[in-house]
Amino acid sequence: MSSYDVIVIGSGPGGYVCAIRCAQLGLKTACVEGRETLGGTCLNIGCIPSKALLHASHQLHEAEHNFAAMGLKGKAPSVDWPQMLSYKTDVIGQNTKGIEFLFKKNKIDWLKGWGSIPEPGKVKVGDAVHEAKNIVIATGSDVSTIPNVEIDEKIVVSSTGALELAKIPKKLVVIGAGVIGLEMGSVYARLGSDVTVVEYLDDITPGMDAEVQRSFKRILEKQGLTFIMGAAVQGVSATKTKAKVAYTLRKDESGHEIDADIVLVATGRKPYTDGLGLDALGVEMTERGQVKTNSHWQTNVAGIYAIGDCITGPMLAHKAEDEGMAVAETMAGQAGHVNYGVIPGVIYTHPEVANVGQTEQELKEAGRAYKAGKFSFMGNGRAKANFAADGFVKILADAETDRILGAHIIGPMGGDLIHEICVAMEFGAAAEDLARTCHAHPTYSEAVREAALACGDGPIHS
Repeated sequence: MSSYDVIVIGSGPGGYVCAIRCAQLGLKTACVEGRETLGGTCLNIGCIPSKALLHASHQLHEAEHNFAAMGLKGKAPSVDWPQMLSYKTDVIGQNTKGIEFLFKKNKIDWLKGWGSIPEPGKVKVGDAVHEAKNIVIATGSDVSTIPNVEIDEKIVVSSTGALELAKIPKKLVVIGAGVIGLEMGSVYARLGSDVTVVEYLDDITPGMDAEVQRSFKRILEKQGLTFIMGAAVQGVSATKTKAKVAYTLRKDESGHEIDADIVLVATGRKPYTDGLGLDALGVEMTERGQVKTNSHWQTNVAGIYAIGDCITGPMLAHKAEDEGMAVAETMAGQAGHVNYGVIPGVIYTHPEVANVGQTEQELKEAGRAYKAGKFSFMGNGRAKANFAADGFVKILADAETDRILGAHIIGPMGGDLIHEICVAMEFGAAAEDLARTCHAHPTYSEAVREAALACGDGPIHS
């Protein structure tokens, strides 16, 4: 029986980051993973492969729509779908092998197999039982579906199946207008699919800034996506080659059907803790099936912690990473901390959509006096030169103190630009602090400065 200071169950972004940080802090560490490769959902069947396809399909879009205007003449490239999938697989391999290298570098043992916790202080992997002073549950999440919709990963697919389709569908129906649905819908729309998104709510990207929601939907419609809003899906019937999606419009209860070659079910994710033996251990769970933890990521069972998608909070890889580092520091006797008020969210479409902090709706509901500074990318020289002038930056600041409370970006490189505002918020900066910081010209980041100026005397280029 081998003995460790920490055993982390799961090697996704939360688990592998936690394991590496534990090792850096001098703790003897092992990580349990049953997949053939490390990295969890994110690196294998989520964030990384989807970004590869988004990148490849965006290059096609540029060639088809913008190259000629820049004087780049010639026939637009054709799509070699098997080669595009091969490129995606190669990207996955580079990233997962990188994690394996980091484990070896930091002397972390990879316990290959699926783990369970037979009793506190013990982790069983296959027939072997290992001792651990501390156990971290980092088992992530799994695809969630809705009643009367059965995923077969051939005709009715989850995000996993959508990354491995045998061919590009002529007609794709996406159930759910959240992050995953819109990213994958964008990929296939660029590749020539007729994409229809069916959403239960009246707005896309639930929980985001209302102005961003409206602008984003208009842009995606211009790119060829069709939206059916306020539609309750009643079921999906599939044959070997086709599917029908039945839905009811909530406004009048009328019934409708839509045909599809492929149906992508993008209705969210749920915590994955199957097979761990948490019931027998008496580990408390929330009503939503998440592992219940305190402010130090401890469960009610001594020595057992949990992080990432299987606990409360946004299901984001970087949130799991932050928790992984913080819980490692806590176990090492340090003061691990996560600022949940400054966790950005990004949608990697084109334009990108990014947000951090509070929305206007949240501030209004809280009765917080605020001011909003907004700047359109139409006023940004770099964006206009790069055919990327759709969208805007909006910064929300306290009406009295000018302290930044939130920011919402739809535009080029929004997922990178948001972090300037994240850093500012971590330091408790005012919008004026951003506005008085020199930004290089010409860059997209100037739009952030202009939005900050708009919180004061006004932007220069608008």
